[in-house]
Amino acid sequence: MTLIGLIFVLAIFGFFVLLILKIGPIYLEHFKVVGSLKSLQETPELARKSRREIRSLLEKRLDINMVENVAPEDIVVRKEDGVVTVEVSYEVEKPVLGNLSVVAYFDDRIEAGSAP
Repeated sequence: MTLIGLIFVLAIFGFFVLLILKIGPIYLEHFKVVGSLKSLQETPELARKSRREIRSLLEKRLDINMVENVAPEDIVVRKEDGVVTVEVSYEVEKPVLGNLSVVAYFDDRIEAGSAP
């Protein structure tokens, strides 16, 4: 392999390492969001709480887990027939190199309670 070939291979390898370093934290934070939702789902008598209380519980969990990419408007809480549905839909955009960015879209949802 020539020196130019070696430099080319190292540049490609370096780009993928950079990509992993940019994307990794996005998915680690997403795992925290999923964990917070599962924790919320296991809350006793969640269906009896108001939508505001449920939203507050989730926001506290996200704050404790230091989730920075989920805004309050990304959280939707619905209560229908004794079933609570909590949806968290958000996107994360991270610059990689110059004008090249990585965008990840996440849409997670839980249901708790049971219909009477």
